[in-house]
Amino acid sequence: MRFVTLCLALFVVAGCKQGDPDKCEQAVRNYATLMYWKHADIEISKAPPEQRDDLRKKKLADFTSKMENGVQTLVTQCVSANDKDTINCMIAAKTADEVEKCAPVADTK
Repeated sequence: MRFVTLCLALFVVAGCKQGDPDKCEQAVRNYATLMYWKHADIEISKAPPEQRDDLRKKKLADFTSKMENGVQTLVTQCVSANDKDTINCMIAAKTADEVEKCAPVADTK
């Protein structure tokens, strides 16, 4: 009985240290949106004017697919990390440069 009580207590304490899933989802979506469109807009602007609308539609479909396929994993990681300062920074960011300062992308070169 003590073991069950101890496990329950540990579970409750661990649960208290988790981040807010709704705020994490908001932060992840804002980060992904700002970063994706920063690069996509550059590519779109380089395309011939008559191809830009179609390219933007393709980029939007690509973004939507990637977001829906990957958001839950990132939200789970965010909840586990429970870094409130980074989460709030990512939510408040209005540009890709601002959001990148919150959580810099590792250079993979």
